[in-house]
Amino acid sequence: MQKKHVAILALKNANYAAIADARSVFEKANDFCKAKYDQDYFDVQIIAEQPELTIERGLVTIRADATVADHVPADLIIIPALRGDLLSSNHLNRYFVDWIIKKYRQNCEIASLCTGAFMLAFTGLLKGKKCTTHWSYANEFRFYFPDVTLVDEKMIVEHNGIYSSGGSNAYWNLLLFLVEKYTDRETAILVAKHFVVDLDRNTQTPFIIFNGLRTHQDAEILKAQDFIEENYRTKVTVENLADSFHLTRRTFERRFKKATHCTVIEYLQKVRIEASKKALEAGRKPIEKIMSDVGYADMQTFRQLFKEITGLTPLQYRERYN
Repeated sequence: MQKKHVAILALKNANYAAIADARSVFEKANDFCKAKYDQDYFDVQIIAEQPELTIERGLVTIRADATVADHVPADLIIIPALRGDLLSSNHLNRYFVDWIIKKYRQNCEIASLCTGAFMLAFTGLLKGKKCTTHWSYANEFRFYFPDVTLVDEKMIVEHNGIYSSGGSNAYWNLLLFLVEKYTDRETAILVAKHFVVDLDRNTQTPFIIFNGLRTHQDAEILKAQDFIEENYRTKVTVENLADSFHLTRRTFERRFKKATHCTVIEYLQKVRIEASKKALEAGRKPIEKIMSDVGYADMQTFRQLFKEITGLTPLQYRERYN
């Protein structure tokens, strides 16, 4: 097997666990490859701007294997999760942008872990492509990178040699996905068992807490969002909402979608399902009563929407989180 060069970036404001875990996964894959093929498969290096980097508020100092100026080979670049203000983190690490773009144009693949997607998008390489990130940063990501299609319900997204993972520990699934891609299924299973990771999780929908986008400046749509969130238990129609703001239905729907990245009906459904999730988590109220309380009259419709949004049936959700 031809050795693959993996460059894990040590970025300012990086989550150290993402760096260390990425290195551990590929090194453990090497252990299994060496036992099976009598050779390592991955050449893993930590790449930084300078030879040393201190992160995690001074808790951790990383001694890099190489710097960007060393012209190291790379078949795969790992962008770790970032902490703090993500736009500020992007600018702190702008030194890497040209290097990442150059490597990608030389057929190097790139994987962002969790909020590392912000740095990946900052390079411009995601323009017109799909990706995922931590669900709690979805609204912020869509606001700052409107030319990227965010598929925030997915655990892993792949698009033209660019990979991204969902929230927090979802990066384990991406790392295992990459191990399988570069080696084989057997090696990925062995690594997954070693780290006690469920290999084939593909959505983060059960973990998502809906929080409507409110960073826009459309005052009337903000009022409409308030109305939906306060009155979701009753019959809410697009026509009545549009009339209350003296807008045509078409204009209201266009402005609502532009501001929130949801249609009015999608927004109402997500608010209702979020309320039902909280009720399922909190007590033993019958599912039929919860369905009625959040504004639905038909169990089949409720179950279908609940599973579409969360990936679980109401009963499965209760059993997992109650």
